[in-house]
Amino acid sequence: MTKYTILDCYTDEPAGLGVPPYLGTYPRYIAGYLSEEQGSEMTYLTIDDLRLWKKYDGKVPVTKKSQKTDIRVYNLTSNSRSVPDILQTTDVLIVILGVHTPGKYLSAIPGTLKEVLPLISHLHCEKILTGPAVYGTSLYGGRFAEKADLSVFDGVKDYDFSYDEIAGYAIEGSSIISQIPDIRMIEIETSKGCSRKRHCSFCTEPLKHRLEFRKIKDITAEINAFYKLGCRYFRLGKQSCFYSYPDAEKLLKTVRKQCPGITVLHIDNANPVKVIEDKTEADSSITKAVVKYCTPGNIAAFGAESFDPKVYEANHLNATAEQTYEAVRILNRFGAGRGENGMPRFLPGINILLGLAEEDKETLEINYRWLKRMLDENLLLRRINIRQISIFPGTMMYEKVGNRYLRKNRKYYWSWRKKIRTEIDLPMLKNLCPEDTLLKDVRAEIYDGKTTFGRQLGTYPLIVGTRERLELDSSYDVKITGYMLRSLIGEVISKV
Repeated sequence: MTKYTILDCYTDEPAGLGVPPYLGTYPRYIAGYLSEEQGSEMTYLTIDDLRLWKKYDGKVPVTKKSQKTDIRVYNLTSNSRSVPDILQTTDVLIVILGVHTPGKYLSAIPGTLKEVLPLISHLHCEKILTGPAVYGTSLYGGRFAEKADLSVFDGVKDYDFSYDEIAGYAIEGSSIISQIPDIRMIEIETSKGCSRKRHCSFCTEPLKHRLEFRKIKDITAEINAFYKLGCRYFRLGKQSCFYSYPDAEKLLKTVRKQCPGITVLHIDNANPVKVIEDKTEADSSITKAVVKYCTPGNIAAFGAESFDPKVYEANHLNATAEQTYEAVRILNRFGAGRGENGMPRFLPGINILLGLAEEDKETLEINYRWLKRMLDENLLLRRINIRQISIFPGTMMYEKVGNRYLRKNRKYYWSWRKKIRTEIDLPMLKNLCPEDTLLKDVRAEIYDGKTTFGRQLGTYPLIVGTRERLELDSSYDVKITGYMLRSLIGEVISKV
């Protein structure tokens, strides 16, 4: 019998999120693939399981009232107590790792190559590296891909399964959820690659895949498999643009019909141009379908990246400033109404990327003016995500630009970001969730001293701080009483 161990160090890419509480596609597909091997045994571990033994000798730490939850060991599997035995008897260790779009994570920290290599180098088994790290990885923006000696691995392998193969692997791999004791939001893939002929200068997605779409019956079969195992939180997030899916309306309608008890159904990425085309061709039929079939609090993340025309042109960006603005108007028209969980139903999110080719000080001012215009016109943005570019081999940024503009303009970033947070984000947050708004089903996740931070499960949910230590992993209805720059302050009305 061959004993396999999947070590999930968590993944974050332009198309796809696998950082808890999300469960990414990589461990599930690989688990399904391994299940076809007769006489094999598969165990799932997280990087948190390994950290627990390195830092705490396998004993789960108790967070004192003066401490912050240690999120490095927060996402343990049901196998966490047996890590030494599992690794000693493993024949093949498959390490899933790689961050291409680094962010700030409330209750998890992805593993890096620098961290993982010392933890596994002594193991006498075959070791395989896979995931986005095959193309490079960087946990922090504003840097080149992490450099590391990969000789500890016996192979670096991209498990690039076809969609015909995934049709079966995705269902078989759903059983991995039995080894995860906590709630997970299941990241569902709808397509690979990008529909655009000119790709953004920094994006790794076109390096990995040509454009291809999964069949509706295969997507819904996978969701059904998880649904039967008790999963109720899903995100159609692993794609470059949800609006590019050939029959998005039918997909949403079918999922809701087959799994009526889903608690959360959200999407992620959307190209503003496709949102506009949807309005032109069919009176915003996809937008209306998202509002109808998905859960409130939903976001279409727009990769605006920059509103500066010269930066748009130099980096082959998704949409012009005018197109992004128009797409924001469309989503507000149909999705700004408040839903049953207390959040607006479906709003745009804006991604701003710093360090792109041709960026200068004026670029930052242009970005500010467009965001301020949206605020002044009472248009709602569910979030403004600002990060410095990560530079990966094979992209135009790596080959032709490097970190030239990052080095040149970094001195402007801190003050500009502060201006956005105070003059745009804060008033926008007050418009999104006025005082006394009741947010339902807020899940308590971590402590920071006597404060508990939680959020609704979904796509980039708002963080809510309550000035009391609540029971973690429990859900509460919370009334909003105040604001921080990017998060909310609330008081518990009732436990769900």
